[in-house]
Amino acid sequence: MTDTPVLFRLNVEVADLDKAATFYATLLGVAGRRQAGERVYFTCGSVTLQVLDVSGSGPVHPLPKSLYFTVRDLDAVFARARDLGCLSAADVHGEPGGEISVRPWGERSFYVDDPWGNQLCFVEAGTGYPG
Repeated sequence: MTDTPVLFRLNVEVADLDKAATFYATLLGVAGRRQAGERVYFTCGSVTLQVLDVSGSGPVHPLPKSLYFTVRDLDAVFARARDLGCLSAADVHGEPGGEISVRPWGERSFYVDDPWGNQLCFVEAGTGYPG
């Protein structure tokens, strides 16, 4: 029997915790929980998204690649992202990342960029590519 690791928390660095708390609460549609040490936790299924303000100790280090979330109502999340003005301008396999599209691997999704350079992707539940 093996002890398979279970991912339980991901870290996203920001430079303004109040702005980030509002941004992520609006985008994700869930309330964050303030924590000691300049951070806010957002429960995203079995994984906690930790939004950490690093401005007191150095520059923000954006994620090297996207964080992927599955959602039941992709259109509602898209509307919130559009209202926040954070839809990605990146090209994803020949399609605009900031538009809802069925990707070549079958996922119906869109991408956003937070104000600190972190990219997130929202995928309609039931269309996620398991690999």
